[in-house]
This record gives sequence, C-alpha cells and structure tokens, in this order.
Amino acid sequence: MKAVLFEKFQEPPKLVTVPDATPEPHGVVLKVEATGVCRSDWHGWMGHDSDIELPHVPGHELAGVVEAVGKDVTNWKVGDKVTVPFICGCGSCSECHAGQQQVCLHQEQPGFTHWGSFAEYVAIHQADLNLVGLPESMDFATAASLGCRFATSFRAVIDQGKVSAGQWVAVHGCGGVGLSAVMIAAAAGANVIGVDLDPAKLDLARALGAVAVINGREADVPAAIRDTTRGGAHVSLDALGHTVTMTNSILCLRPRGKHIQVGLMLGEHADPAVPMPKIVGQEIELLGSHGMQAHRYGAMLDMVASGKLDPARLVGDRISLADAPEALMNMDKFQSVGATVITRF
Repeated sequence: MKAVLFEKFQEPPKLVTVPDATPEPHGVVLKVEATGVCRSDWHGWMGHDSDIELPHVPGHELAGVVEAVGKDVTNWKVGDKVTVPFICGCGSCSECHAGQQQVCLHQEQPGFTHWGSFAEYVAIHQADLNLVGLPESMDFATAASLGCRFATSFRAVIDQGKVSAGQWVAVHGCGGVGLSAVMIAAAAGANVIGVDLDPAKLDLARALGAVAVINGREADVPAAIRDTTRGGAHVSLDALGHTVTMTNSILCLRPRGKHIQVGLMLGEHADPAVPMPKIVGQEIELLGSHGMQAHRYGAMLDMVASGKLDPARLVGDRISLADAPEALMNMDKFQSVGATVITRF
C-alpha cells in the first residue's frame, strides 16, 4: 500500500510503498477514504510525542470503510462506513470500565502508538469498543474531522465546560479545534468570542456564530474580553496550546470561571507558568480535555443530523496523499482556513 513515512524526526516524510495493514484478532483494517492533517501530527513529526517509534506513518483523523475484520470482532463487517476517536481504549482498564476511554490507562492512538492513516489502509485495534458508525449522508472529508478536532471540541464545550445558554465563552485560537468550539458553543446558546491573529479565521468565526472577535495582534486580549463580557468569560478554551493563549484564557475569566485546556502543550510550551494568584483568589477551575469516547459520538451526530451543527463548513483544502508531506511540515508556519483533508490516495 502507499503511505507517507518518515524515518527520522524533523526530516522530510516520503510517499513510499509499505506492506499492507493486517487486522489484529480484535481489530479491523479500514480503507482510508479521508484523513485530516492536524497539528498533533506535526507535533509527532517534530518528535514531541514519546510513543512514536521510527520509521513511522502519521495520521489519526480518519474516516473510511471496513476492509478486513479480525476473528474476534462481532459488531462490524466489511463495507461498514466508520470513523474512530483518536484515543482508542483498551477495554480492560478501570477507566475503560468507567466509560472514560479518552483517558484509558493503556490507550492506543493510530498515528502515534502504531502506524496511522496517511496511507491507503490503516489498522484499528479493539474495534468493537472504538469504531463509530457513520450516516450514509455524511461525506468522508467531513467525517474525518470528527475523530479529533470536532469531537475534541464537543467534549471540551459540552462535557467538560458544561456550557449553557447565555454564558460568555472565549475561544483562543481559531484553527480547526477552535472553530469547531465556536460552532458548538454557539449551538448551545452561548455568547462566543473568537480570538486569533488571522483576520480570515476571525471572519469565519463570526460566520460560525461568534458574537464578537478579537485580533490578538491589536488588543490586550484578557482586558478586551473582560470589557466585552462586563466582567469576564464564564468558560474559556485554549484551542491552540501556547503559553500566551493559555495565560490569556485564564486571565480573561470572571470569578469562578472555567479554563479548558484543549490545545496540546508540547515542546517549548510543555512547562508553562500558570497565573496562580488569580486561580486561587477567584476560585478558577482548570480542566483538561483529551478527545472523546466512541459512546458519546451519538449525541454529537444527533446534533449534526438535526442541523444544529454543520462540521462540513470546517473542511478547507482537499489534497492528495502525495501533497501530505509538505502540508505536514508547514503546519507550524501556515494553516489554511478550515481543516486540510487528504481525500485522494
């Protein structure tokens, strides 16, 4: 099968031919129909993820069709249209038994703990636990965005932030995760403020439901949010994973507000200074959000089916597998408006 492979961190990946993927007894092999190019893939290529063993095939935002089924799989058959959370549970640990597969103690991640979806085929483990069936009406490019960006944002806003109608919600970083959060929080009835450095992304945030936007190059972000909200946001998300956006997110909150860390804090941002006096003095909550369990997808897909959410609007450039190496390497330099998705293999 064709796949994008890198043999050393930070060296250009190459499009090569590798052995076909085969299913584990508890797993399946999917024919990849679409896969997103995500900032997390860039972190992996940079060497920020200790799980990766070289040589490696990245890719974790995917949708496709079941191609082969392991002998122990009971819920899926060849031809099923599916996606998968980027965190796959083991099914045996205490967190999985509690339904919290997103923090599984023995979690696996295609594109990190084993070869991923920048390929014609990808193996998925523990298929009965981790696969999610897709509606026939959803195109594969849209479905590919669900497994990481959109589902991660859904859990951050709905399950962790518990956002409700009338609240002020600030979203720092309007890339794929941030724009998803803007749409989801607006659908929940919140007053959303989008923050970014790119005017085009801020325009899209407005189009997706933000009632106000702030250009971080032109304003004191926490002060501007406190002024707009007359006291601070109830919930604020760092959707980028940067010391500046994390700090701004905490400082823009009103007393007893919630900060949700969604963007990964890796590399030079892995050990940030936290404004603890505000956290203590105003009883600020700090929460992490790390993907979403397969069993929670139904609530999200129901909102998509009802028209309250439209993740198709977040799909940006559609590229070929041959274009993926350049797109991956340039993620920290340039990100298109909307999610870049590989749709041609």
